[in-house]
Amino acid sequence: MNILIACDSFKGCMSSEQACECMKKGLRTANPKWRVETYPMADGGEGFAQVLCGYIRGKMVEVETVDLLGRRIKARYAWNEEQKLAVLDVASCIGLNLYERADRNPLAASSFGVGLLMKDALRRKCRKMIIGLGGSGSNDGGMGILKAFGAKFYDAQRQLLAPNAYNLERIAFIDKRGFSFDRDVELIVACDVKNRLLGKNGATYTFGRQKGIFPSQMKRLDTAMAHYNQKIDQTFHVDMDAFEGSGAAGGIGGVLLGVFRASMRPGIEVCMDYARFPEALDKADLVFTGEGQTDAQTLYGKVPYGIAKVASRRHVPVVCLSGALGAGYEPLYKEGVIGIFSTADRAMDFQTALSCGKEKLEALAFSVGKLIRGIEEIKDE
Repeated sequence: MNILIACDSFKGCMSSEQACECMKKGLRTANPKWRVETYPMADGGEGFAQVLCGYIRGKMVEVETVDLLGRRIKARYAWNEEQKLAVLDVASCIGLNLYERADRNPLAASSFGVGLLMKDALRRKCRKMIIGLGGSGSNDGGMGILKAFGAKFYDAQRQLLAPNAYNLERIAFIDKRGFSFDRDVELIVACDVKNRLLGKNGATYTFGRQKGIFPSQMKRLDTAMAHYNQKIDQTFHVDMDAFEGSGAAGGIGGVLLGVFRASMRPGIEVCMDYARFPEALDKADLVFTGEGQTDAQTLYGKVPYGIAKVASRRHVPVVCLSGALGAGYEPLYKEGVIGIFSTADRAMDFQTALSCGKEKLEALAFSVGKLIRGIEEIKDE
């Protein structure tokens, strides 16, 4: 049997590469004769650049940038010198994963660090740039990125404003005379979010709470974002809210799609294409996938859903092994998934689940593998 493993990371527990290896070890223990190949995957969030680095045959370069609150840090992105191709993920410098919940300050958070990463890639004469938008902690509408590229924001008293959510409503005018971006660079946004910038389904209302925005603040911040969008339209002649995905990453999607004229693709599709995963399916009998938690959100472009969609078109069944199962995962069965299993075999607290996650995943892969092997043997009798 030829088995492909195409797995996302288990957030806070193991990378996609580690998750794939755990599954492979369990399956090979169940039947050493099986041919098992691994394809680490990502959908645009944390670890996206690291995963793509192997597929583009590049290297991870480390550069100085700043975090959400402007503190100096080092972050990495994938770079292929021959192709002049850069792959970034915003989570590497402004990711929620970098902060404890108590330390989050969404009103002061800025996307400026992402702009610095982009500029470093351009300094290397980048011709194609792919940016994964998942896992961001900012809600500044991409104001920080615009500042990194030379735009300046002023209030009514002509005081220079810092690029953050707190100042969105204070913008009186934008000076774009210093703004510069090479339009010949192909810019692709890797994103599984279709939410627009504004409104009840926009950046603030949909993703604000996980970034630390209180419900009592959301109406004012959404109004501030609308004001900011109006100023962007007056200055750059583009309505960011008109773009699907403009609400991604606290509005970074809107700036990249509107002002920078990027195109957008689901992150999992980008990853599968560079991995040549669809071609590998032609010789596969079964696919294993998985993620930290499988639930209703998985149906919105997460790795297991993307894998199942492309595998079902080639009539290859899919098994999903995840750390936990949440409400609403059942529709995956209609997308070619034949089994969905959780590593949580008993009640345990979250930290315990993280500490034994690798062992649990390997054991689950072994158990499912033994089941499949048993069915094979019955058929052969």
